[in-house]
Amino acid sequence: MHLKNRNGMGVAIVCTLILHAGASAQTTQPTSRPAADDNPPAEGFDLEGSDARAIAIADAVMEKMGGRKAWDDTRYIAWKFFGFRMHYWDKHTGDIRVEFEREGVRTVVLANLNTKNGTAWIDGKEITDKEELSGMMDRAKSWWINDAYWLVMPYKLKDSGVTLKYAGEKDMENGRAADVLVLTFDSVGNTPENKYEVFVAKDSGLVEQWAYFRTAADEEAGMTTPWQNWERHGNILLSADRGMRQGRPSRHTDVGVFKTLPESVFTDPGPVDFPISE
Repeated sequence: MHLKNRNGMGVAIVCTLILHAGASAQTTQPTSRPAADDNPPAEGFDLEGSDARAIAIADAVMEKMGGRKAWDDTRYIAWKFFGFRMHYWDKHTGDIRVEFEREGVRTVVLANLNTKNGTAWIDGKEITDKEELSGMMDRAKSWWINDAYWLVMPYKLKDSGVTLKYAGEKDMENGRAADVLVLTFDSVGNTPENKYEVFVAKDSGLVEQWAYFRTAADEEAGMTTPWQNWERHGNILLSADRGMRQGRPSRHTDVGVFKTLPESVFTDPGPVDFPISE
């Protein structure tokens, strides 16, 4: 299934839900922090263990990206994870569609993140065996957790199970200054032992780099990747560009935010080919 929109842009680590960075959206740091009430933490966020300064920066990032209301009101998000695995996500219901093709074999999963109920097809044949289908539902949720984090992590800084610390100021790999937030996790996602350093550029107020640590005890990052070329989709900002990897551009494609999508996106495994715009 290929989403036709105006914003197509042309490594996975299984994370808890990536170099020289070009200039991001030309924005300036907000002159005042948004009130914490404008961006309440998710139930289970480690408020007591998190730093007040880190929380304030996270709130300012949310405001810079469009604000909490705009994020909550956003209904449908679509993206192709690094040009390979296509996702359609109904944020309000938890319905997802995940599809990809490998070695000529097409896989389509239609599921609900909350119930983990759904249907799946491989090479046009529906999976009817209950055990096999259950395994596919688990895999689809794991794909979504990983792939969505690579796209919307900055909106999840105050998620359930997250502890947020302020680690001071550091220069990013492109030489620009950033405030650094450290994210650790407690019993959430696929790999709660991970740790991330999230770099919030001081001049733009946006997340423009992150560093991945396999465990919270690791002193050296396993990978550092930019978040660059932020663009407006609907009423929010998203970054699909992760710089260069092995000499090639590394970015998500077919990124879109939509007010409506046909019901068939989440119910019909057949290829969908229709003009659609944000």
